[in-house]
Amino acid sequence: MQRFALDPVRDLLLIVDPQPTFMELCPDELPVPGAEAVIPVVNRILTGPIARAVVTQDWHDPAHLSFASQHPGKRAYEEVALPYGAQTLWPDHGVRATPGAAVHPALDQAKVVLVLRKGYRRTIDSYSGFRENDRATGTGLAEWLRAVGVTRLFITGITRPYCIDYSAADAAELGFDTFVVEDACSRLGADAALDESRRRLESLGVRFIGSAALLPA
Repeated sequence: MQRFALDPVRDLLLIVDPQPTFMELCPDELPVPGAEAVIPVVNRILTGPIARAVVTQDWHDPAHLSFASQHPGKRAYEEVALPYGAQTLWPDHGVRATPGAAVHPALDQAKVVLVLRKGYRRTIDSYSGFRENDRATGTGLAEWLRAVGVTRLFITGITRPYCIDYSAADAAELGFDTFVVEDACSRLGADAALDESRRRLESLGVRFIGSAALLPA
């Protein structure tokens, strides 16, 4: 098995949206099957040699336009056309300053050096930690990573093929050496969609690994 010699400056763990809003803790929001099981895996990685981590956090306006509740006659998981293109409608979730939007209390934050809030603009959804769904509005994450010397990212969290895969694609396109830690990611949707997303990511140079690759032998 490949194991990485981790550098305290070059390498960083990106933890995507580890929030109760995506877990059974908040059953009326947007629970993702298996999402809570990701937290212990991420914590195990954080006990290893990785030196720094960044957390992204959905932080939506209560009337966010990605919410089905803002579109009379529409239901969650339908699509609508917004000015930047097709948008899946979601149940209300990740509403700023609510318990569901908080970072999960069980996440070990000792190595977390930045919490980046995304999706706070009411009119634009944000899957990626790097760019919002209009694909033009940046979050500032890439600039921050470069400023502190990061060149290699290991991505974990919630969920494939949405926020994790969008973040991984953007990271690769922005020039970061990018890895998705499969057993530290939750999954939502059909296997075919997940497989298609994986093929796209691999075509961009993203590699898939297990969490053991980040831990001592």
